[in-house]
Amino acid sequence: MSENRISGVYWYMSLPRFNIVLCSLALPLGLVLLLATTAPPQVSRDFPGLQGIPNYQPAQQNPNPSAIRVARLHYSGGGDWYWGGSAIPNFLRYVRQNSDFPVDTLEKQVTIMDPELFKYPFLFATGHGMIKFTAEEKERLRQYLLGGGFLFVNDSYGMDRTFREEMAKLFPEREVTELPFDHPIYHSFHDFPAGPPKIHEHDNKPPRGYALIVNGRVVVYFLVESDIGDGWEDPQVHNDPPEKRDEAFRMGLNILTYALLN
Repeated sequence: MSENRISGVYWYMSLPRFNIVLCSLALPLGLVLLLATTAPPQVSRDFPGLQGIPNYQPAQQNPNPSAIRVARLHYSGGGDWYWGGSAIPNFLRYVRQNSDFPVDTLEKQVTIMDPELFKYPFLFATGHGMIKFTAEEKERLRQYLLGGGFLFVNDSYGMDRTFREEMAKLFPEREVTELPFDHPIYHSFHDFPAGPPKIHEHDNKPPRGYALIVNGRVVVYFLVESDIGDGWEDPQVHNDPPEKRDEAFRMGLNILTYALLN
């Protein structure tokens, strides 16, 4: 990925906000109070009613506005998009500790129609069941992907058939293809000569990585029968052995590295 894409397309820097307290040094108290009471409210990135969902991670302030930002995709269709609340923060801490990528370790959540979608170069989606996109969502997601964005979908179970159908509709002129094991996504940071790792057993099938490729670049990567997302969660959630969790984190770092450099 070019430096221009990294710095110019997705990491839109917010302009510094003036501090009302500093204004009080030069303005009369009454005017300061008027500014304080009429200032526009902060827009919450939380979605209504989600605070009661187990493991839901409410959005927080970004301590480093120039950091690489990863968002969880709040998709439609009925699947539990919020599954695995500890996964993304754990993964991003791993990335920060084991690479030179300046990542923001706070999880964000966005919908495809969210006005802030294009601030996030990497989208993560997971869960069980169905993912469905409306026609309007398909068009906006196409724009996001063609502009340099990347979508990684981790099948926790039950998403395979319906999401591959959605992939085919997203770029009907492109074929959904299974990536060969020599593809760069399996060698971008760590080597996975046998392809994606097996973290969780679902249907006694080998792990598969499917992709949509546009102009030689993978824009959507769909991982089934692997479930590295569960491997990112807190160790007591699934009791995965340390070596399995490490495989999951390393594969995730490969996917992120490929997405940012291509």
